[in-house]
Amino acid sequence: MKFKTIPVIIGTLSCVLVGSAAFAAVSTFAGPHEDGTAVTSIGMRVTPTGQQTSLGDLPLNSAISPDGKRLAVTNNGQGTQSLQLVDLADHEVDQTISYKSPESLYMGLAWSPDGTKLYASAAANSKIRTYGYSGGKLAEGAPIQLPTTTPAGKAVNLFPAGLAITPDGKRLVVADQLADAVSVVDLATGNVSTTPAGHRPLSVAVSPDGTTAFVTNQGASDISAVDITGAEPKVSRTVTVGLHPNKSVLSKDGHTLYVANGDDDTVSVVDTAAGTSANISVAPEKGAPVGTNPTGLALDEAGHRLFVSNSGNNDVAVVDLAQKAVAGVVPVGWYPSSLAFSDGTLHVTNAKGLGAGPNNGPGHPNPESTAPAAENQYSGSMIFGTLSSFSVPEGGQLQKATEQVKNNNRPDTAGGNIIPRQPGQESPIKHVIYVVKENRTYDQVLGSLGKGNGDPSLNLFGDESAPNMRALSKKFTTIDNFYADAEVSANGWNWVASANSNPYAEQMWPANYSGRKAPYPSEGNAPEIAAQQPDNTYVWQRLAKAGVSFRNYGFYVSNNAGTFNAADPVLDAQTDHNYHGYDLNCPDSAGSFAPLKPGCGTPRIEEWANDFQSQVTSGTVPTVQFVRLPNDHTQATRVGAPTPKAYVADNDYALGKLVDTVSHSSAWKDTAIFVTEDDAQNGPDHVDAHRTLALAISPTPRQGKSIRPSTARRQWSVPSASLPASVR
Repeated sequence: MKFKTIPVIIGTLSCVLVGSAAFAAVSTFAGPHEDGTAVTSIGMRVTPTGQQTSLGDLPLNSAISPDGKRLAVTNNGQGTQSLQLVDLADHEVDQTISYKSPESLYMGLAWSPDGTKLYASAAANSKIRTYGYSGGKLAEGAPIQLPTTTPAGKAVNLFPAGLAITPDGKRLVVADQLADAVSVVDLATGNVSTTPAGHRPLSVAVSPDGTTAFVTNQGASDISAVDITGAEPKVSRTVTVGLHPNKSVLSKDGHTLYVANGDDDTVSVVDTAAGTSANISVAPEKGAPVGTNPTGLALDEAGHRLFVSNSGNNDVAVVDLAQKAVAGVVPVGWYPSSLAFSDGTLHVTNAKGLGAGPNNGPGHPNPESTAPAAENQYSGSMIFGTLSSFSVPEGGQLQKATEQVKNNNRPDTAGGNIIPRQPGQESPIKHVIYVVKENRTYDQVLGSLGKGNGDPSLNLFGDESAPNMRALSKKFTTIDNFYADAEVSANGWNWVASANSNPYAEQMWPANYSGRKAPYPSEGNAPEIAAQQPDNTYVWQRLAKAGVSFRNYGFYVSNNAGTFNAADPVLDAQTDHNYHGYDLNCPDSAGSFAPLKPGCGTPRIEEWANDFQSQVTSGTVPTVQFVRLPNDHTQATRVGAPTPKAYVADNDYALGKLVDTVSHSSAWKDTAIFVTEDDAQNGPDHVDAHRTLALAISPTPRQGKSIRPSTARRQWSVPSASLPASVR
């Protein structure tokens, strides 16, 4: 195809970079550092406490053996999944049992009371793995096969997640996450009985008397109390807790169940006899936006303190149960996911450890290659989790740890931002256009730009296929230290739209991406989206609540049956239903390639331009526009599809036309256009696998600058109707 460039010459051009880092200003790059600390792609410092042990890909759960000598860890990442045993005396991994897709592990771990067996969920395989344990080693035995069809013969994907064993060791209780069910396994006979439960059950805790299983329903806001005394389990009570509960832990006497609520930053304290609950906030401060994302829990031996893994803040909260309040927090690794407490030591699995670092080695992602990326070069599988083990500080030491967390996560208040920080102040920006593209790293497109921190050897899409992106970066700002918050699109689009990714998406996407029978957990496709959602989850909900006008072109829309509707009615009401969402069969721009299927309609950028021109004519340009331009994703080397360079050229022309259209309109004088990618998963980068593209385009005076912000990320803010939104 012929590559096209739209000239972007608009008189005196310049740009605005709205903010830089949303967290502590750290003049460094994302990734692991030699001193054992790190900076996440989100911009937070990581300074883990205690002894650190390297684990596998995405450790999501752990369980201490009854003799207290070993910690079992289940690694549930996109690549090779594994079960590991950590010797708690020397903090070394003693054993690793690996599983390649389609074989799997997921979340559930349970030791037999006598310590001779370990059970682990294999969600994609509809079974429970069993291991004998002797001499400090595990030996895998015959699995427990769960039903794959209903009594009526209909196929069912139970997707076993959380596990718990009764105190007598005779029955195993299983949370069947994708079947909205709970199963009880008779370990002597292998018989399995199943009953419906709540939405997306995740974890299980069994009462000390073995009569009741408490199951958290991650897709809802409740737990199910399941009577397991009879031949068939039966839900006896449903108790309301916080939004999207994750793991839980029972007090020794069984009178109190503590539940980590991943999407409202609370822990519910449930009276198991009365069926009532009350919440304790674990947010860093009153009024803080949701994003602490508590996932794991543990109690100390006395039951006086509750420990909470705050996945979104990279810390462990120490809750004083007498005061029903957080006494302090302790810094750990990136995305703490589970806790185990024994002999005065807290063991914390950190799902993302110290982050990624560069991925410019052999086997790095390349859309022009027929070979898949190597696991140690792909952003979705190259991050090793870690284990942090330490004695929980008290008193002054706990306060010092708390201050360290505050320093790690403190918002940046860097000056020089032209956007007012206080409601009521005048802003030169009246319109924001937020453009999101797909999956490219900085080095892939701007590595040979000639300015900024690029590696020319990694530049795949140069002036021949991405001339507008490169010209705009030179003309306005070269932003070379900007990172995608997430590893892949499934959690990346959550960050794009809400500046957070909840635990469900973080836990589920690896199984989806690796062919392990999980649903795509984002962009309105997950069933829990239709369940209870917190207010102000997505930026458009915040805009609507603030009375700020917006228009949607392709964000979170379905392409089913040729309709382009958003599942969220708030978004759908402001959606251009003629604008194609994510569908690589359809071009971003006219004349680039023939549609690969019927029903593509008007190319994306032509549809947007027609709508925009009508708005300009009628004086109804919305305050915020969401524009999805997906085709730089490419289809790699798929036969019959455009080449990667052709796809990128199609996408690049669309971007150029958008800027050209706006810059020649009356709206240009007070418009800012922000461009980025949802993630950086399909390319190499010599700084970090998360480093990606960012453009800030506006007539405000800051032309031709090279900007190296402090580990910049995106963040939405809606302080007032007069200043509806800013993207950092």
